[in-house]
Amino acid sequence: MIDPKRTGVAGHSIGGNSAATAMAADRRIRAGINMDGGFSAPVPPSGLNGRPFLMLGNLSGHAPDGQEGSWLPNWRRLDGWKRWLTVRDAGHFTFIDLPVLGAQLGIPDPTAPIPGKRAGEITRTYAGAFFDQQLRGIPQPVLDGPSAANPEVVFHTP
Repeated sequence: MIDPKRTGVAGHSIGGNSAATAMAADRRIRAGINMDGGFSAPVPPSGLNGRPFLMLGNLSGHAPDGQEGSWLPNWRRLDGWKRWLTVRDAGHFTFIDLPVLGAQLGIPDPTAPIPGKRAGEITRTYAGAFFDQQLRGIPQPVLDGPSAANPEVVFHTP
């Protein structure tokens, strides 16, 4: 059964931007994640009505001084619980199942040194922890700051 009080949205690339856009349009969505997507449609100036949002991306493109420049202005508009995380050695496709499947076939992503299996573990860890904390009320210490278990993950607080 779908619990309408525990509805979240996550997306990769343009789907990540769509997560924020969907939250802005539909208050029933309680939490959202943008995985390595630019904000081509910005978060409204009024924010997302205090709802939580996680930004998870590759370090070269989505660090505060990274190549993709839409994250910082949209970070400032997020008005609820929020985290900005990047992953060292990640590429654009790190946050979907392509690297995991590619690794099983012996085809690594040449643009991302992080192994496919590890990419999947990191994505599941942080997306799962975010939704467990925000939608189920289960505290997730992995979201509180850097972790020795996940040294690739960088927390940003611009």
